[in-house]
Amino acid sequence: MPEISRFFGMVIAMYYNDHAPPHFHVRYGKHKAVIGINPVKLLQGKLSPKAKALTLKWAALHQGELMDDWELARQQAPLNKIDPLE
Repeated sequence: MPEISRFFGMVIAMYYNDHAPPHFHVRYGKHKAVIGINPVKLLQGKLSPKAKALTLKWAALHQGELMDDWELARQQAPLNKIDPLE
Protein backbone atom coordinates (compact mmCIF):
# COMPACT_ATOMS: atom_id res chain seq x y z
CA MET A 1 0.00 0.00 0.00
CA PRO A 2 1.79 3.17 -1.17
CA GLU A 3 2.18 5.91 1.42
CA ILE A 4 1.06 9.27 0.07
CA SER A 5 1.48 11.45 3.17
CA ARG A 6 2.54 11.38 6.81
CA PHE A 7 1.90 13.95 9.55
CA PHE A 8 1.57 14.02 13.34
CA GLY A 9 2.21 10.27 13.49
CA MET A 10 -0.54 9.46 11.01
CA VAL A 11 0.28 7.50 7.86
CA ILE A 12 -1.94 8.08 4.84
CA ALA A 13 -1.94 5.40 2.14
CA MET A 14 -3.95 4.18 -0.82
CA TYR A 15 -4.26 0.67 -2.28
CA TYR A 16 -3.91 0.06 -5.99
CA ASN A 17 -7.16 -0.93 -7.73
CA ASP A 18 -9.15 -0.70 -4.48
CA HIS A 19 -12.96 -0.94 -4.33
CA ALA A 20 -15.29 2.04 -4.69
CA PRO A 21 -16.13 4.54 -3.29
CA PRO A 22 -12.92 6.57 -3.62
CA HIS A 23 -11.12 6.48 -0.28
CA PHE A 24 -7.77 6.30 1.49
CA HIS A 25 -6.47 4.49 4.56
CA VAL A 26 -5.04 6.09 7.68
CA ARG A 27 -3.00 4.40 10.41
CA TYR A 28 -2.35 6.08 13.73
CA GLY A 29 -0.74 3.95 16.41
CA LYS A 30 -2.93 0.89 16.86
CA HIS A 31 -5.89 2.51 15.10
CA LYS A 32 -6.84 2.17 11.45
CA ALA A 33 -9.58 3.84 9.46
CA VAL A 34 -10.90 4.28 5.93
CA ILE A 35 -11.77 7.83 4.89
CA GLY A 36 -14.00 8.66 1.93
CA ILE A 37 -12.74 11.33 -0.45
CA ASN A 38 -15.98 12.69 -1.89
CA PRO A 39 -17.58 13.41 0.46
CA VAL A 40 -14.79 13.50 3.04
CA LYS A 41 -16.01 11.31 5.89
CA LEU A 42 -15.09 8.35 8.06
CA LEU A 43 -16.25 5.18 6.30
CA GLN A 44 -14.80 2.47 8.53
CA GLY A 45 -12.62 2.01 11.57
CA LYS A 46 -11.89 4.26 14.51
CA LEU A 47 -9.53 7.11 15.32
CA SER A 48 -9.23 9.33 18.38
CA PRO A 49 -11.37 12.46 18.05
CA LYS A 50 -8.25 14.62 17.51
CA ALA A 51 -6.73 12.27 14.90
CA LYS A 52 -10.07 12.04 13.10
CA ALA A 53 -10.47 15.84 13.03
CA LEU A 54 -6.92 16.35 11.71
CA THR A 55 -7.33 13.67 9.04
CA LEU A 56 -10.66 15.05 7.84
CA LYS A 57 -9.23 18.59 7.75
CA TRP A 58 -6.22 17.39 5.71
CA ALA A 59 -8.47 15.44 3.32
CA ALA A 60 -10.73 18.45 2.74
CA LEU A 61 -7.68 20.60 1.92
CA HIS A 62 -6.33 18.01 -0.53
CA GLN A 63 -9.53 16.53 -1.95
CA GLY A 64 -8.55 17.20 -5.58
CA GLU A 65 -5.11 15.65 -5.14
CA LEU A 66 -6.63 12.63 -3.41
CA MET A 67 -9.01 12.10 -6.33
CA ASP A 68 -6.07 12.38 -8.74
CA ASP A 69 -4.20 9.70 -6.75
CA TRP A 70 -7.34 7.54 -6.67
CA GLU A 71 -7.47 7.62 -10.48
CA LEU A 72 -3.75 6.84 -10.72
CA ALA A 73 -4.18 3.90 -8.35
CA ARG A 74 -7.02 2.53 -10.48
CA GLN A 75 -4.62 2.61 -13.45
CA GLN A 76 -1.79 0.95 -11.47
CA ALA A 77 0.30 4.12 -11.98
CA PRO A 78 2.70 5.63 -9.41
CA LEU A 79 0.93 7.81 -6.87
CA ASN A 80 1.87 11.39 -6.07
CA LYS A 81 2.93 12.43 -2.59
CA ILE A 82 0.62 14.96 -0.94
CA ASP A 83 1.89 17.66 1.42
CA PRO A 84 1.33 16.91 5.11
CA LEU A 85 -0.82 18.98 7.43
CA GLU A 86 1.31 21.57 9.18
